[in-house]
Amino acid sequence: MPIKAAVPRLAAGSLPPYGRYDADIIILTTGRLAATLEALASASRQAHVHSYVALLDQGTDAAARARYAEIFAGSTTAGFFVSDTNLGVGGGRNFLSNIGHGDIIVALDNDAVFADPFVVFDALRIFEQTPRLGAMAFRIMDATGQKLDDASWGFPQSLMPHARKKFTTTTFVGAGHAIRRAAWDDAGPYDDSLFFTWEEYDFCLRAIARHWHIEYHGDLAVFHKLAPEARLRWQAGRTRLYVRNRLIIARKWGASWLSLTPRIAGYAVKGALNGACLTALAGATAAIWRDARTPKRKMPASMRRYLTEHEQAHRGKLLGRIGPEIFTRLAKD
Repeated sequence: MPIKAAVPRLAAGSLPPYGRYDADIIILTTGRLAATLEALASASRQAHVHSYVALLDQGTDAAARARYAEIFAGSTTAGFFVSDTNLGVGGGRNFLSNIGHGDIIVALDNDAVFADPFVVFDALRIFEQTPRLGAMAFRIMDATGQKLDDASWGFPQSLMPHARKKFTTTTFVGAGHAIRRAAWDDAGPYDDSLFFTWEEYDFCLRAIARHWHIEYHGDLAVFHKLAPEARLRWQAGRTRLYVRNRLIIARKWGASWLSLTPRIAGYAVKGALNGACLTALAGATAAIWRDARTPKRKMPASMRRYLTEHEQAHRGKLLGRIGPEIFTRLAKD
């Protein structure tokens, strides 16, 4: 879990420039030197925008840090920061977002690259044309750029045929997205106690409650390499955080434990199908133990309508989502 007292430090390059600029492009790394270098090169090639590129290292070795320091040395438009502890995805992005003051915050995974040199420019243009657009999801392609990265599809499956189009949504995928600075300041930063998984959704819910809209733009893309060690697998311990965090978020917005019982049962069934039933139940238990410290909010009527129209209408009922997986697994057995 993140250590609140840990404060990353500037190791090379510079702090953001004074005065207005277009975008902060932020990248986190805990490994994958070669991929991270490609991500940095992609960020530096973004054209027609005045941007500040920031990299936060949360756990690579000394050799990798020396290489990053060499790349950032003397830069006045980029900064390399190091942290002695892993602040998590939310905590790391909070730090990099808060040191900057660009009009938009663009996040790129360290195993991803922008599909072309104009992604940030195009995103900025869309934000300028859409005053209440708070955050934007990019299309996440595989490393070849030839097909969708199915594992990074964070939206209802019914919307997958619209992957190259635009639609209003309720979240974005961390691998590639942009946030309006004004929406970030209004809704507040990520909940760093979530550490990993669902932190984007948690932020979007707060933004939606503040009357910001979230959109998916399939015309803006990143190419995402397959990095199995970083993917969420139901057999892995990250399942605990996945279940824990989703239940915590539901409780933040007033869902009762009784109403969450079908969801918990669904996670247990999915966990059982993937050899991780006990891990899923451990996540539910962790959410229950934390419940007294989970802040509760009242969901505005406008937010409820937004979620009904742009999320629930596309997802369907719980049995309809779990049922096909059960029958598929039985057919394989």
